[in-house]
Amino acid sequence: MNLPNKLTILRIILAFVFIVFLFLPGIVFKVAALVTFVLASITDALDGYLAKKNNQITDFGRLMDPIADKVLILSAFLAFVQMQLVPAWMVVIILFREVAVTGLRLFALGKHKVLAADIGGKHKTACQVFAVFMILLLIVFREAGPKVFKFWSACAEAAYRNAVFVVMFITIILTLISGISYLIKNREVYSNAKES
Repeated sequence: MNLPNKLTILRIILAFVFIVFLFLPGIVFKVAALVTFVLASITDALDGYLAKKNNQITDFGRLMDPIADKVLILSAFLAFVQMQLVPAWMVVIILFREVAVTGLRLFALGKHKVLAADIGGKHKTACQVFAVFMILLLIVFREAGPKVFKFWSACAEAAYRNAVFVVMFITIILTLISGISYLIKNREVYSNAKES
């Protein structure tokens, strides 16, 4: 297994470590969750860069890289619903999109065809990562409180939560657009299934 693929596997492992840290009490673990998420996100950029630079693009990488992204992002958003930081309906839309696209990828794999992520999916993932990062900062700010962050107050938290909602709404729009675009772009995969 080459280095880019190892980084992809590492991202899945880091996703589970991230969730453990997120639900442990105390500011230290909340900061550890934030750092773990940032490290996992860096592996996302790094594995693709190294695969292209060293000509190590594999079918495993094409399939597992987007799945590793989904494990990381969906685990974060589902945790945020549990923590009542994100509306459940937003995460349902994200989940539905990811299940539909992953289902199409697995269906195509059964036909010996690997569907790679497209540019729309990469933009969607970048927006989702930014949204998760914003929410993790909110958790850290709330946990530490005004004793550590002098600017933090009920008013600051309300304004920050409104900003998070706006970013999440933009994320939902990009998620829907990229999902619909991906399904249309690869429609021959399921169109051929109907004909047969």
